[in-house]
Amino acid sequence: MLQLQDIRDAATRLQGQVLATPCVESQTLSHIVGAQVFLKFENLQFTASFKERGACNKLSQLSAEERAHGVVAMSAGNHAQGVAYHAHRLGIHAVIVMPRFTPGVKVERTRGFGAEVVLHGDTLEEARAHAYALADERGLTFVHPYDDEAVAAGQGTLGLEMLQAVPDLDTLVIAVGGGGLISGVATAAKALNPAIEIVGVQTSRFPAMVNAVKGTQHPQGTSTIAEGIAVGRPGKITQEIITRLVDDLVLVEEGDIEQAVLMLLEIEKTLVEGAGAAGLAALLRYPERFKGRKVGLVLCGGNIDPLLLAAIIERGMVRSGRLARIKVGVRDVPGALARITATVAEAGANVEEVHHQRAFTMLAAQNVEVELVLQTRGHEHVQQVLQQLRSAQMQADLI
Repeated sequence: MLQLQDIRDAATRLQGQVLATPCVESQTLSHIVGAQVFLKFENLQFTASFKERGACNKLSQLSAEERAHGVVAMSAGNHAQGVAYHAHRLGIHAVIVMPRFTPGVKVERTRGFGAEVVLHGDTLEEARAHAYALADERGLTFVHPYDDEAVAAGQGTLGLEMLQAVPDLDTLVIAVGGGGLISGVATAAKALNPAIEIVGVQTSRFPAMVNAVKGTQHPQGTSTIAEGIAVGRPGKITQEIITRLVDDLVLVEEGDIEQAVLMLLEIEKTLVEGAGAAGLAALLRYPERFKGRKVGLVLCGGNIDPLLLAAIIERGMVRSGRLARIKVGVRDVPGALARITATVAEAGANVEEVHHQRAFTMLAAQNVEVELVLQTRGHEHVQQVLQQLRSAQMQADLI
């Protein structure tokens, strides 16, 4: 059974091998959510994820014979890079099995850390089965991404650091996929302060641990922007620890996670992936649940695809009204478009896109419908722009 001493021993092993990341208060986020919020910046690790801790702790305890044979891991993301990086540092050959659909940038990054990458299967389960087969065939030690006490002990070291930095935290909100992170953190935190509340967060699209622990039957989805916690089957070791030590598990929606990613980027100027923003997403979705509490959040990873990030930023601007799509109907005469854009400019908005629509419209044949994408200051400003267009004798509506 995982104990506090295991985590303290792991912390000793990890000294100088992983970064003791900052844990600091965000005054702005605290004001927004109504709780005192402290952020643990695990996205600052060399591979931009807390996964390094567990991988390094596991690899550091291998016997000389195990090191000589090498290790194998299955992962499409942060665990792969953590194992590859620290295996290379410790002089251990690492084989990483990744599904065939894994984005090329992740494959090349893992290879760049010195690992042998094997692409196999269309799903994580198929890749996992092949990794176990390779372990038997080649005598490799399997490094599980979460269902391993040595891995969980390594992850738990960040819990020690959080309570050392802020001893009077009364709540920790931790993202849950397979459960390795929250198992280690809960073991450390509850041993140091039995009164501390531990809350796990899963995306509603992948609620496997919530279903397993609470006996619920939430349906399983197929994709999420929080792919780091998109785990279909919880770990046996981690499920036992979570059942015993974690006070509550909550679900968040995709929109909550998107909003949290964007807020951390705008307010804290820090880049997190979907899973790394899950804790803040829970505070945004359940503000009364955490009101007045002193809350620690783990920004557990910062590896996000640039195209996904661009989409999140754009969708966030739409939700906040800073990007708006309107349609304007006017007589189809020379200078009509100039009148529209001049009126928009007078209202203080900026035109990002313009599309003239003559055929696909219900307006009279001599009229034209112009669709505009505008950059504005927010929902109230959008309404001001619409009113100014209407005052200039044009039909104007939000799309």
